[in-house]
Amino acid sequence: MSMTDPIADFLTRIRNGLKANKRWVDIPSSKLKKRIAFILREEKYIENFIFVKDGIRENIRIFLKYDRQGGPVISKLERVSKPGRRVYVNSSEIPRVLAGMGIAILSTSQGVVSNKVARKLKIGGEVICNVW
Repeated sequence: MSMTDPIADFLTRIRNGLKANKRWVDIPSSKLKKRIAFILREEKYIENFIFVKDGIRENIRIFLKYDRQGGPVISKLERVSKPGRRVYVNSSEIPRVLAGMGIAILSTSQGVVSNKVARKLKIGGEVICNVW
């Protein structure tokens, strides 16, 4: 089985886990996925994450976050840049997601950062996804 878009798979696993009211989801690990998980934790969209060794492979266990009524904190995860259509922005075009209530995650020359950090650093890059 070949996977053409592992980031879309990462986002879909989180979406599916939230819809099924799971406490956590396990996702195959990569450096980019680790960094996205770190940003989601930093921006308080997930509780936490840990790394779980499964034989040779390493997985990221993401602990999902819910509000007091039991609803998911993340209402939408949207892939922006896809393998068939990459979306790049410069520092003046960095998107504001839901008028600042959400975040965009960008892959820049300084690493993978949120739109807020990219705006402070005045750097553009590839828009990976939007979260709100």
